[in-house]
Amino acid sequence: MIAKRIIPCLDVLDGRTVKGVHFVGLSDVGDPVELGLKYAREGADELVYLDISATVEGRSTFTGLVSRIAESIDIPFTVGGGIRSMDDAARLLDSGADKVTVNSAAIADPGLIDRLAAKYGSQFVTVAVDAKRCGGEWMCTVKGGRDLTDRELFAWAREAGERGAGEILFTSMDNDGTRKGYPCDVYARLSGMLSIPVIASGGAGSVRDIADVLTAGRADAALAASIFHYGEITIGELKRELKGMGIEVRIQDDKF
Repeated sequence: MIAKRIIPCLDVLDGRTVKGVHFVGLSDVGDPVELGLKYAREGADELVYLDISATVEGRSTFTGLVSRIAESIDIPFTVGGGIRSMDDAARLLDSGADKVTVNSAAIADPGLIDRLAAKYGSQFVTVAVDAKRCGGEWMCTVKGGRDLTDRELFAWAREAGERGAGEILFTSMDNDGTRKGYPCDVYARLSGMLSIPVIASGGAGSVRDIADVLTAGRADAALAASIFHYGEITIGELKRELKGMGIEVRIQDDKF
């Protein structure tokens, strides 16, 4: 059985880790390198860092931050936010990132996924999808959830996989930051139709929420922020509880 992954997410704005609800109402929760190191020591499988400002000025700052993260942390980490070109991706990978994640730019230019996968390999390419329920459908958004597109979640995720994405990071905009759980039925459908891993994001408020999305939701990994940032549970504690529920996770006792 392949172990499920636990992945803390760190949204970065002006060099600081922030957290909000539905991508707004942001508050400072700490230094991204220090937090990442803490989570790595607690047993996180991977980390995701997202540059949520993604301005021209912020790009160089974020690249420098990626170098600091790579020097300090010994687990894989993915970076994203504002990656619009092969050069943007190359800068971040050259700075030490293990993977890049693309979202808005991939919807605007789906061929970017093909080009990234062809140059670096699918294992380096994560396609992030931020979607919300509109009537009876889940529709994709871009620009940090601000703009609605005509792309439907399941069709776009399938296309992204066919173009070479190594995994899909799906965030439910309706659940993000609410801590009321993940929409497990949506994740189960997505996981059932794709041959690549699905990372669940948006809504984790308890161990039970994470357990549900990894079992009923069939997700390969759970990404969370608030419950870790605010010290409600450590990753080691979470993993031990998941293990007790019969969910296969990697536990390294020497890290706890």
